[in-house]
Amino acid sequence: MPSQEIVDYERKMTRRVLWKLDCHVLPPLALLWLANFIDRSNVGNARIAGLETDTHLHGNQFNTVLAGAYMLVEMPSNWILKKLGANRWLPIIVCAWGIVTTLTGLVHNLGGILAIRIVLGACEGGLLPGMILYLSTIYKRHELQLRCVHTFIIVYHSSMFHSLLATAILKMDGIGGLAGWRWIFILEGICTILFCLVAAIYLPADIASARFLTTEEREFAAQGTDGEKNSVDINEKEKPSEFHRENASEDLISSRVTQEEEQFEWKEVMRGVLDVQTWLTGFAYFGLIVSLYSYSLFLPTIVAGLGYTGSAAQLHTVPPYVPAVVLTVFIAFLSDRFRWRGPFILICLPIAIVGYIVAITAETDTGRYAAVFLMATGVYPSGPSILSILPNNSNGHYKRATTTALQLAIANCGGFVATFAYTPDQAPKYIRGHTIVLCFLILAWILIAANVCYCLWENKARADGRRQHNLIQYQELWNSGRTSAPIGDRHPDFRFTL
Repeated sequence: MPSQEIVDYERKMTRRVLWKLDCHVLPPLALLWLANFIDRSNVGNARIAGLETDTHLHGNQFNTVLAGAYMLVEMPSNWILKKLGANRWLPIIVCAWGIVTTLTGLVHNLGGILAIRIVLGACEGGLLPGMILYLSTIYKRHELQLRCVHTFIIVYHSSMFHSLLATAILKMDGIGGLAGWRWIFILEGICTILFCLVAAIYLPADIASARFLTTEEREFAAQGTDGEKNSVDINEKEKPSEFHRENASEDLISSRVTQEEEQFEWKEVMRGVLDVQTWLTGFAYFGLIVSLYSYSLFLPTIVAGLGYTGSAAQLHTVPPYVPAVVLTVFIAFLSDRFRWRGPFILICLPIAIVGYIVAITAETDTGRYAAVFLMATGVYPSGPSILSILPNNSNGHYKRATTTALQLAIANCGGFVATFAYTPDQAPKYIRGHTIVLCFLILAWILIAANVCYCLWENKARADGRRQHNLIQYQELWNSGRTSAPIGDRHPDFRFTL
């Protein structure tokens, strides 16, 4: 087949396969993530609707309740995901927390709601790392962020309309002898269970079992769109000695690994744990999480502190998300197009930093309300960018499973800071809370800058031929039987995404 015909064929197949994958993979995942966001943020809406009064919370007890929702279960969950399959494991954990959310509507005191939130955190912790890991096995390295955003965009829309939904549910106050805030948990918990059932039906386990693809399309997708291979390993019985630099190509160093072939190894786990990028991006995302979680959990309270009450307070939480949605999509498109992650974070975060400075220094309610627009616009586009770095730069299924999970395990600890950053005694200006978040965002910017510099340095070293010894070291591990994992990102021709 002439070369131009091959190019045309690959472009046609790429468009067809991506369209089918996007239509069948992203909507079920979006439903699961939508359920996650709603179940995390509904407590903020319930708070201003009477939760604290009815459960006899006082002082910082509400913050303690929020802190109970963060559990370090990300890595075990990602390891289990391969055994059970994403199409089973992800809906299972979503169904579990849907049941827990429903039960939240029945609690009457601090002990009950705290116990419920701890179980909720244990159920929810594995979802996001599992989704990122799953998407990294379906899409190429530089198709990933835009797909992450397709899922996240549902969350941003839910952020805008969840308050409207909460307002409508609150009109059920008194029905069945239950307060309106209890109906928020009950009805949204039931919706979560329904979402997981839909996802379990439609979500494919992997490309090989995707019934919506033809045999030709599955073979093409398994190799990777644009001719990119699906594995970086010796599972096809290639000898390590055959990995010659002059013959290496993007076909060898694609981010996808054939999941059925790679076996669990603790050495791969340790490779992920010891990867410097895991810790740089993990603590950077920690800084973002402090802002993201405090923003979604306390925005209704902040708006109420500006003088709005009841339905008006709920409705005024909607507009700040609009510019965040637009910029998030735009940044994701550019990020995949230019194959950059960190540089766009370095551009966006200063917008949020300015927003928090404005919030601290503003003298009027209007000024503080304007600041929350800048906060969302700067922080929300940065989240998918950070989440795309490690799937792009970690190769080998279990290393990637570990890095993506550990990054989020580190980051989710920011939830503890977020829940105590905004205490009732700071209302309505919340200067201390804004200052805490501001410091963490500055730290996140510095860490991402360091990660970009590290990737530049490492890529240059590989281009200069200073990582050829990786092949020899891997050959020794293979010959001695100490590993059967792919060479992955250790290959001298693997290039890190900035």
